[in-house]
Amino acid sequence: MQRHRSGGHTAAVRFRTAGFALLAAHLFLVAWITLRPLDVPWVSAANLHPLAGIRADLALGWREGAKRIGEGLVLLAPLGVLLPLVGGRTQVSVWGSLVRTVATGALISLGIELLQTGVPGQVVDIDSVLLNTVGVAVAHLAVVPAVRARIRHRSEGAPLLVEEPAQGRTPTITRVGIAP
Repeated sequence: MQRHRSGGHTAAVRFRTAGFALLAAHLFLVAWITLRPLDVPWVSAANLHPLAGIRADLALGWREGAKRIGEGLVLLAPLGVLLPLVGGRTQVSVWGSLVRTVATGALISLGIELLQTGVPGQVVDIDSVLLNTVGVAVAHLAVVPAVRARIRHRSEGAPLLVEEPAQGRTPTITRVGIAP
């Protein structure tokens, strides 16, 4: 019989708990940034045409355009790392994990944009959803597969299961025929 080592289990629980706390803090910060009312003299129209806002940002100049696009990419990018951390799985398909994480990031971004419709001074922008989703995907691809591979490599050196002392040979039957 085999027993599970308790040290690996408690470390996984600690990582998941820390991931959940960081995820909650990040989502609170994102909500504070994106859902607080702004006191502005005028508000531009909602952008429902994909890439129109990005073209308008780039028309302002490369520096200002890159700053605005970078802000859109970075806002939800930590979700690309925090969502898999909360999931806590290391033996998972790279593509399956990417699809789940990006889909969740896109839904969170879409939810934020929908909530912004009721906030004074905030404007709905479909390009924000696109940039946020790309940011989540880039962060996930840049960090998660390498970290998972490192964790798997580390756990190969230290077995997670510890065997009990042997209690003797298991009896075997050489041949079993079909009963008449």
